[in-house]
Amino acid sequence: MSDKSKKLILWFDELSKSDIPYVGGKCANLGELTRAGAPTPKGFAVTAYAYKKFVTESGLINKIKSVLKNMDLSDLNKLNKISREIRALIESTPMFPDIKQAILEAYSKLESLTRKNVRLSIRSSATAEDLPGASFAGQQDTFLNIDRDHLIETVMKCWSSLYTPRAISYRHEKGFDHEKVLISVAVQEMVAPDPEAQGVMFTIHPVTGDATKILIDASYGLGEAVVSGSVTPDTFIVDKNTMKIIERQVGKKSTKEIIDVKTGKVVTVPVPKEEQEKLCISDEYVLELARIAKKIEDHYGIPMDIEWAVDRETHKIYILQARPETIYGTSTGKKIEAISSEVYENKTLVKGLPVSPGIGIGKVNIILDSSEIDKIQKGDILVTKMTTPSWVPAMKKAAAIVTDEGGYTCHAAIVSRELGVPCVVGAGNATIVLKNNQLVTVDGSKGFVYEGVVQKLEEQKTPATGTVFEQPVTATKIYVNLSIPEKAEQVARETLADGVGLLRAEHMMLSIGKHPKLLIEEGGAELMIDKFAESIRTVAQAFYPKPVIYRALDFKPDEFLALEGGEKYEREAGHIGPNPMIGYRGQFRYTKEPEIFRLELEAIKKVREHFNLKNVYLMIPFVRTISEFKKVKEIVYSEGLNPEKDPDFKLWIMLEVPSAVFIIDKLCEEGINGISIGSNDLTMLILGVDRNDASVQEIYDERDIAVLRAINYVSKVCKKYGVTVSICGQAPSVYPEYAEFLVRLGVTSISVNPDAVISTRLHVAQIEKKISLEKVTGKSKLKISGLDEDELDFWKILS
Repeated sequence: MSDKSKKLILWFDELSKSDIPYVGGKCANLGELTRAGAPTPKGFAVTAYAYKKFVTESGLINKIKSVLKNMDLSDLNKLNKISREIRALIESTPMFPDIKQAILEAYSKLESLTRKNVRLSIRSSATAEDLPGASFAGQQDTFLNIDRDHLIETVMKCWSSLYTPRAISYRHEKGFDHEKVLISVAVQEMVAPDPEAQGVMFTIHPVTGDATKILIDASYGLGEAVVSGSVTPDTFIVDKNTMKIIERQVGKKSTKEIIDVKTGKVVTVPVPKEEQEKLCISDEYVLELARIAKKIEDHYGIPMDIEWAVDRETHKIYILQARPETIYGTSTGKKIEAISSEVYENKTLVKGLPVSPGIGIGKVNIILDSSEIDKIQKGDILVTKMTTPSWVPAMKKAAAIVTDEGGYTCHAAIVSRELGVPCVVGAGNATIVLKNNQLVTVDGSKGFVYEGVVQKLEEQKTPATGTVFEQPVTATKIYVNLSIPEKAEQVARETLADGVGLLRAEHMMLSIGKHPKLLIEEGGAELMIDKFAESIRTVAQAFYPKPVIYRALDFKPDEFLALEGGEKYEREAGHIGPNPMIGYRGQFRYTKEPEIFRLELEAIKKVREHFNLKNVYLMIPFVRTISEFKKVKEIVYSEGLNPEKDPDFKLWIMLEVPSAVFIIDKLCEEGINGISIGSNDLTMLILGVDRNDASVQEIYDERDIAVLRAINYVSKVCKKYGVTVSICGQAPSVYPEYAEFLVRLGVTSISVNPDAVISTRLHVAQIEKKISLEKVTGKSKLKISGLDEDELDFWKILS
């Protein structure tokens, strides 16, 4: 047994990253940074053993168990009451004299190491005994500007924060025994309440993945303003090789956050006008920060995300926290070679929108019709006007994809990101400029197609999803959108998504290769049921017990043409109108062709009953009218999929059509359990803009007030009826402020493509932290695109 296992206090300089069992992740990491020579604020850990001794020997653990017996996670009010009761029990129980004495003696020592009456930053650092895979980040409390007189009660508040509603719920969901989860407390010297500057730096460019660059964001006051995005920080880019500043961008820093020394609360104060557009730190500080960042990266051996501060009183730089950068990190933990930002000698042939990062090198293969996709060979550069779901088999083979048309949310963009294939869309004339068998280099990170092989990019590979280091737990669920069932296991493992918010069925149909009506005519109905069931099972099993929302087949009529029998059952049947996007599809089609829809329902039933995977739900797309929905609901119920009789089954709808916005109350009254806002189609139909037309992309904007008002209204109505609200469009992962808008509305989940799951979770965690802070400071705001809460509230305007 380690001699650390029974210590009440451990100083940071005694700790390393291997000491998580004794002091939790935060304290162990601060110890590792201290040992690495990083200038961290001095401090110590009140150990997990101290907490365990307190709750065990006081008999608190049995009282806590007794209170938890009445837990009901479905009843939020009851969960909050249980949390308050347990926290009161812990905070009202006197701390043992030996623990209290050890903490106060450690404070006196800290005074001798720093300054008299040193103020403190006190943070929780949760840990667990024998629980691999536990991630408790962001669940417990942090307290700033604490003096000696309030030290003991604040430590006890940190202890009690082990039983916040969120923490209780998380452990219950994961099946963790509450008494095996312990908590340590980090007690640190507080950097001045009004720092000269504070911010975040990355030892790899967080957007491009360029590992030769260090990016530093800085602003006046506390760093929360930088993390939350409430100010536009100054940005500096330092070249790692030369250690020279190669770029400076001045941000407008109109406000800053500081700690009110009287109340101890974080407050926002204005920055003097003459300082708002001045760089907040000198080049000297920038270069010193870069040197420290490089040293930390060298110590850990992987790209790092680092929080820092400059003390106004001492003008010293402090490192507050460092964690692995999780977006571009690789599974081997090796550094990533840079995608150079220089101009290459190779001629630029075409340029478009960079929608899926990475480098693809190969010979051009121009395909103008889906009937020719079998001509694509592995490693080709697929060049076409635009892809549809029937192109997925060819897209899987391609080294890169280039299209004439399309925007950030088009089919090619969405699927290529999911497949991890570099892609450039909206290139305009790629099918004319590029020639078959021409050797090219496609840069999906910047949107360029170069002639020949760009030597400096030749070895570049598509950035991997990366090692999933410890991820924060968020109250807002982060789901993933999936089209390719074979990718499910990999995506589940690499992203740790909370479920599948959108499982598209179209690829399942394409894998069969025949129009469903032809299958039925040939006696192949069972084949379709079995194939669909196997695909759904693959996904449900990979994510079990997390929910998988299966969206029923939503081919537009022209997309069926690629299947055998497509011409007969679509074109000859008169289903292909002038605008298939708003034609014979979705819910309406199920009422006209129930025999096909019933085969999908049979497949879902088979997965739920035969394979006992009850985590599969059904979602109906393109809902237009109440009368249609009632007919579809009747078909679903008749197949034995009835949420009124089986509470484990949920019936969702896609909200993509403006009419559904205006009848959302009626749809809720029909018994839907959830909605998923398809912001891509909803934006297109509200604004009257074809989202696949590159020429009008500049006015296709999910942040338009009309779209935001619709989402705000729908969210409020659904909340009134207790209906789950999710979103599965691209907006939350493309626009940071969009995710904040949704979290503030209280959406249950956000579903994004696999490449955006981790970054979205990290961003949502920061937003939730910001909102929690606002509850303390008493400030709260729902704002996006310069619009405030009143402007966004359609219901108020109607009233």
